[in-house]
Amino acid sequence: MVLEYHLQAMMATMKSTLGLKLRLILGDQLNLQHRWFSEVDDATIYVLMEVRQETDYVLHHAQKILAIFAAMRDLARQLREAGHKVHYVAIDDVRNLQSLSANIDGLIAQYQATTIEYQEPDEWRLDQQLYQHGRCSPIPWLMVDSDHFYTTRNRAADIFTGRKQWLMEFFYRRMRVEHQVLVEDSKKPLGGQWNYDHDNRKPWRGIPAEPQDARALHDHSGLWKTVVDAGVKSFGNPKADQLAWALNREEALQQLDAFINNALPHFGDFQDAMSVKAWRLFHSLLSFSLNVKMLNPREVVARAEAAYHAGDAPLAAVEGFIRQILGWREYVRGVYWANMPGYAEKNFFGHTRALPGWFWDGKTNMNCLSHAITQSLEQAHAHHIQRLMVIGNFALLAGLNPAEVHRWYLGVYIDAFEWVELPNTIGMSQFADGGLLATKPYVSSAAYIDRMSDYCKGCHYDKKARIGERACPFNALYWDFFHRNATTLAKNPRIGMVYRQLAKMDETAIVDFQEQAQRISENLDSL
Repeated sequence: MVLEYHLQAMMATMKSTLGLKLRLILGDQLNLQHRWFSEVDDATIYVLMEVRQETDYVLHHAQKILAIFAAMRDLARQLREAGHKVHYVAIDDVRNLQSLSANIDGLIAQYQATTIEYQEPDEWRLDQQLYQHGRCSPIPWLMVDSDHFYTTRNRAADIFTGRKQWLMEFFYRRMRVEHQVLVEDSKKPLGGQWNYDHDNRKPWRGIPAEPQDARALHDHSGLWKTVVDAGVKSFGNPKADQLAWALNREEALQQLDAFINNALPHFGDFQDAMSVKAWRLFHSLLSFSLNVKMLNPREVVARAEAAYHAGDAPLAAVEGFIRQILGWREYVRGVYWANMPGYAEKNFFGHTRALPGWFWDGKTNMNCLSHAITQSLEQAHAHHIQRLMVIGNFALLAGLNPAEVHRWYLGVYIDAFEWVELPNTIGMSQFADGGLLATKPYVSSAAYIDRMSDYCKGCHYDKKARIGERACPFNALYWDFFHRNATTLAKNPRIGMVYRQLAKMDETAIVDFQEQAQRISENLDSL
């Protein structure tokens, strides 16, 4: 006992000599399982900040701001209850300088801190800000891993060294083998196929029923009033008294359980389906919990794989879900870090049109866009096909400025952080990087939207008509897009059929859809 007492005294003396350590936790680093929290250290203070720097760099959806702040506050509560020291800078704190750097400097002085530690930021702008500020600081700054992703920032770049195109499928197969997910004999895909995408393209006609929304509702009206009174601007429905997003790890795990048990079995069949009758369908809605790191991707993938082995979900559904996490999520992160800075300025087609006003209120006669955008404004969420093949499809065909489209996507979706959103928007949705990420522009006429949804029923526009006042704008815009970009796209083998069809059209038909597309483009706000 005497020896133990002397050792404790020596450790306390050493900590006193070293001074206090500040550890910064960003709003998307709410990982209660991080190595930092494995032991309590009285000489360490955890710092979380609500700052205008982060609310204002792009106009954000109200639920995104509210959910992140509420989740940050909940993490601070849990850390305090576990015995950790926490300094929380609220948005309305009179000492809040509304900048990460300025607040850190103030806290260094306040606590006479001798070390700053922070977890690896996922956004380039924050990585640069903290790195540059740390270089100028009189005390040491140390960056540690966030203990979250399967891969490092540079892993994708290493895998694709020497390749002109970064094919996700190539990357995904490497990840499956490396992490032994859905494989047999170490290197072979379980079931004999790597990808079951062709099995997962069924429209939903109401059966089976959409599972009940199992998410807990929170009343954060008080916090929302604080945010508004602080002058923070936003858009979309805040749902402050009915906020449904998981705000801590326990709730996120409950949501994961509900998805695995009730939705995953049908996720594969209907992952591309869209309906005015069901906005969630069989999607997990786990992307927010994953992207703020309340959940670890390994545990989500493991739960899905276990469901297959237990006979609770078909392989096609499980593979499709795992591909989104182990494949696509890790892949776009690698694309992001390999192409920053400057990726947001990519504009392969030179598109410059401004976003129509109905991007902010959903008031358009195009039923598909009205539904997808209104849902986004109401729920702060839309699934990947709504984002890609409805909203993004229209944006590309209509020639909207990809940088504006990027800022809208980054702001409107609760799961949108630049590392994951930017490659999805600039590369996949808008083909603005010229094909580094996508093998072709992902565009369609009304036919695809009609096939995968019930949006066209009762729409003001005629899904089959190309020309005329009531013709669906997607049709003329689709043909005009390929016609005006023939020089750059005609040699793409994945869209050869489009150009063979164009070659069969007579000149009158081509002039007609060009003129129709021109009228549409000049009157986007009135569609």
